[in-house]
Amino acid sequence: MFAVVRTGGKQYRVAEGDKIAVEKLAGEAGDSVTLDDVLLAGEGADLADASKVTVSAEVIAQAKSEKVTVFKKRRRHNYRRKNGHRQQMTLLRITAVGEGKKAPAKKAAAKKDEAPKKEEAKKAAPKKEAAKKAPAKKAAPKKEAAEKKPAAKKAAPKKAAATKKSADKK
Repeated sequence: MFAVVRTGGKQYRVAEGDKIAVEKLAGEAGDSVTLDDVLLAGEGADLADASKVTVSAEVIAQAKSEKVTVFKKRRRHNYRRKNGHRQQMTLLRITAVGEGKKAPAKKAAAKKDEAPKKEEAKKAAPKKEAAKKAPAKKAAPKKEAAEKKPAAKKAAPKKAAATKKSADKK
């Protein structure tokens, strides 16, 4: 079975066992990645419903692509700039192309993980309420300080030197 997958703004035709280089994806070597954006799927001349198909891949490595030379020049202005660039990329090995049976298992595991987190959140909630009450007591003195009027600013002294010079000339 094959699938056409979109990732990193490009489209790739993949089948099980293929190796592809895509724009950088999160993950380290050995991690598994699910490519969700399946545009087309099928086997031979027959096409399947792309919304039900998932593509699983394993990260082989994080690498850089070949160097691209960027050369800028403006003629008759003695302007030349030379730069190089190596794009970050991820090497993937396609492990499975087919019906999305593995994805629900991950969701079920995620739900199990969320249950303890909710319990911890409930336990932490009373602590947060107690923490909110304490700063409220400390905030009251700040209001009293704000009610006090600031000291009046003194006017800057005027320059008397300018008047002396005019008096000397007369």
